[in-house]
Order: sequence, then structure tokens, then C-alpha cells
Amino acid sequence: MSPVLDCVHKQLDLTIPQVMGVLNVTPDSFSDGGCYLDPQKALAQAKKMVLEGASIIDIGGESTRPGAQPVTIEEEIQRTIPIIKTVKDNLDVVISIDTSKPEVMVAAVEAGATIINDVFALQANGALETAYKLKVAVCLMHMRGEPRTMQTDPHYDNLVVEVKQFLQARINKCLDMGFAANKLIVDPGFGFGKTVRHNLLIIKHLEEFTALGVPLLIGVSRKSTIGTILDKPVAERLYGSLALAGISLWLGAKIVRTHDVGATMDTLKLCHAVMNEN
Repeated sequence: MSPVLDCVHKQLDLTIPQVMGVLNVTPDSFSDGGCYLDPQKALAQAKKMVLEGASIIDIGGESTRPGAQPVTIEEEIQRTIPIIKTVKDNLDVVISIDTSKPEVMVAAVEAGATIINDVFALQANGALETAYKLKVAVCLMHMRGEPRTMQTDPHYDNLVVEVKQFLQARINKCLDMGFAANKLIVDPGFGFGKTVRHNLLIIKHLEEFTALGVPLLIGVSRKSTIGTILDKPVAERLYGSLALAGISLWLGAKIVRTHDVGATMDTLKLCHAVMNEN
């Protein structure tokens, strides 16, 4: 595995924990929907996350929460591109576009994004070819089904094996297309087409996914599995999110995607210090 992630204009050092701050510009995301539709509010939140230690800002214009309804290409572009341009013009940070649509990928990269974060792992028609032509980094995520139906009785014969095989196949597709390995990231998709038990197994066996040879991203922030186990609403899931973030780093994650950058950075820095003590 390369010690750096090539994000075109910036190299991210993967020997230290990297944090991806979530910036949803949607009216219906489960945690921060409707909060950052205005470019100046979005910029203020992005500045806060960068000051707290985020090296990546992940901007999304279509909710992928369970039961989420799709939006049109035009609507997703209208939501995200002004925010990407505003962040690009004001902050020295890597920008990620959270999308599965080739047309949105093109517009976002033209506006300043250098990572494509795709919950469908470039499976949409034309997505693989488009991402390759754009020459940016890509995060390939596993999801069973699609957001509207993914939590309807998801079933696996062997969860870890099936998720690992899927991610390996998508890595191979990218490498065969001509992607450089240091532009690829994988995400096992905690909360995407998985039960509470499935999500816990993903974390417990996270080291299995490090064998894929590309950096591992994990996104557990405020998710429903935490709420189920702790019996907490979304606004009270910080401590549970931090616990899973720390465990994930210990078991091999290189990038943690979160709504709560400052607290997550503190958690990861302490875990990293312990891990590297001789």
C-alpha cells in the first residue's frame, strides 16, 4: 500500500490518521439535512472542520440515508457546484464529491473536487470510464441494493467474504481500466444494506479489508447502529461514533469520515500515539 493518497494537487500522508468532514448540502440527510444549503453557511462549516483537523471535505447533494429518494442530475449539480467552488476559493483542503452520477462527477471535478466518493463503487453506466478520464482519486464503497431499499432484510451467506470479494472486484476493474493504485480507496459500507449485527462484524473484521492493498475509509458517524445499541437519537451518538472511530483506526482504517471533526481528531490522535509507541 502506498503511504500517500494521490489527490492530484495534494498528497495525503496515510502514515497518520486522516479525517474526512461531512458537508451535506441536502434537505433530507439524516443528521445535517438542510443546515448548509447556503454557500456561506457551508463555507463556515467547512472552515470549522478544517481548523479542527479535516484534510478532506466531502460534499454531497443527494442523501444516501435508508429510504432516501433520488434527485435529478440537474438538482444535484445545482446543490453541490456552488458549494465546491466556494470551498475551493477559500480553503486549502482536498474536496470530495459524494456522488454516483458521471455528469455530477465531471461538474464537481471542474469546480475543484479531487476525490469521487461513490456509494455504488463506479457501477453506474459510464461512471468507471468518467472517473478514469478525470484522473482523480476514487473511493469505492460496498452497498447491498440501493438507498431506498438497502435496509429491507439484507442477507449474506458470509458477510466479510462477500464484501471483500466485491471490493476486490471493483479494485480490479479500476486497475484494469488504468487507475493508479495510489488513487484508490475502499469503504466496506457500514450501515449500507447491513443489519446491526452485520455492521458490528464489519468493524470486528476490519483487518480483512486492509489486505486489499489500498487505503481503507470507514464512515460510522452518528449512524443508526449506534443509536440502536445505545438507545440514543442522532444528536446523542457522538460518544458511540468516537468509540467506533478509534477501534477502526486500530484495526487498519486510514481515513475516518465524520460529522464531528474536532472530537474525532482528538480520538484518532490518541489512538495513533498509543499504536506507535515502542
